[in-house]
Amino acid sequence: MKKISLKDLVLDSPVAHDYDPNAMSVERAKTWISNFLNPITDYEKIHIKDALNRIVAEPVVATMNVPNHNNSAMDGYAINLNSLSDHGPFSLKVTGKLFAGNQLEGNTNEAVRIMTGASIPLGLNAVIPQEYVEMNEGVITFTTKPQVNQNIRRIGEDIKSGDIVLQKGRQIKPCDLGLLASLGIDSIKVYRKIKVAFFSTGDEIISLGHSISHGQVYDSNRYSLIGLLKRLDVEIFDLGVIPDNKKMIEDVLRKASDSADVVITTGGVSVGEADYMKEILKSIGEILFWKISIKPGRPLAYGKIGSTHYFGLPGNPVSTMVTFYQFVREAILTLSGQTPIPKIPLIKAKLLSPIKKIPGRTEFQRGIYEQDDEGIFKVNPLKDQGSGILRSMSEANCFIVLHEDASNVDITGYTAFVQNAGGAFTPANTTLSALTQNITSPSYSWAISGATPTSSSASSVVVTPTSSSTGVTVTGAVIAIFSEESFCVKSGF
Repeated sequence: MKKISLKDLVLDSPVAHDYDPNAMSVERAKTWISNFLNPITDYEKIHIKDALNRIVAEPVVATMNVPNHNNSAMDGYAINLNSLSDHGPFSLKVTGKLFAGNQLEGNTNEAVRIMTGASIPLGLNAVIPQEYVEMNEGVITFTTKPQVNQNIRRIGEDIKSGDIVLQKGRQIKPCDLGLLASLGIDSIKVYRKIKVAFFSTGDEIISLGHSISHGQVYDSNRYSLIGLLKRLDVEIFDLGVIPDNKKMIEDVLRKASDSADVVITTGGVSVGEADYMKEILKSIGEILFWKISIKPGRPLAYGKIGSTHYFGLPGNPVSTMVTFYQFVREAILTLSGQTPIPKIPLIKAKLLSPIKKIPGRTEFQRGIYEQDDEGIFKVNPLKDQGSGILRSMSEANCFIVLHEDASNVDITGYTAFVQNAGGAFTPANTTLSALTQNITSPSYSWAISGATPTSSSASSVVVTPTSSSTGVTVTGAVIAIFSEESFCVKSGF
């Protein structure tokens, strides 16, 4: 199959009927970029202790059962239900003792004192927790007859041999490391890290450690990019600051593209006399677009140098971060092989003050959102929205997303869309259309509280971890979901 190029796509009139490199919408630009994002195929085998946040390169298949033996889920007494009558109370003599990892002391004639994790002796089929019995001179007494296999972890209950435990494309979490270890797996194939090279351009840009003169500024963009890229767990190549010299910029771009998967620059993509990027890209590679209908961040370039992806970000500090979040982040995650790509969450929030905006471009205004005691999200836009005001990014914890057609929002209480670009975010409140099954996972059991099981149109449902699963049928409820991400929310930028 012929590999399509940027030029081929642009010349394909059915595909490019609305192609305008000078005024492309945000969503259209994302779609065009996606045409050229092919995940890497190179992988390496590493020890699981080094695998956190890496991307699984091939499905991981269990070669054993977990647990690999029937064992007690409680400290208590293992018994044979077949030896009991239908009605209690029941009295059994303790004839044996068994600790996890040890051999049985005594026999299984009646009841065996057993500890959590100990293997269930042959012929015994239930465990009574110690708090449910009375002990008197070596005899236990209890009133309720347990069910078969109660409080017993069965062979393969968690994982069966042959099960796929980690899918290709999964980003490895801390719990996955324990899962792999439970299977005796000490190494795993992961995709290599994406290599990202970046540098700033401009005679006015000065690196830290040097004194500045009138008209010069310290290079903040590179340090913002370092932080953004470290969150994505990529291999970083910081190429420093390159002055407005066409030959020097071209040389650095060529060298960077020889070793990196992605090259990012800041500055030099506008229309000034010293902005060379567009010209250089046309001579050593291909360029798809160089302006986007976005605020902040209109001068944005995307192209390719050989097989390397190029992103020319604006020089203004806020514009750099906005365009990174909206375009570069997803591209890097796609190239890394991660599936599905974790989207930046978009939630609804009530505006606490008016917003100014003109139609014709998508705007990402900085704001501060919070959740009130009733679970309602509210957001307050910051007063200073200039693309050069980096402090606004530091103070904000979200973008207020105003789509192309939107205009001034003068009504306090208007529902806006808020984007928490800082990291994982699970909305505390989600409306259920229907829930008619047990809420379970391979490792945890869940129960419904705050609503009666099988109820309808419940006002509130809270999902919390418990020792047993509960089947429910709930429609139209507001559900609060607490996930791993909820406990480590990264707010802000």
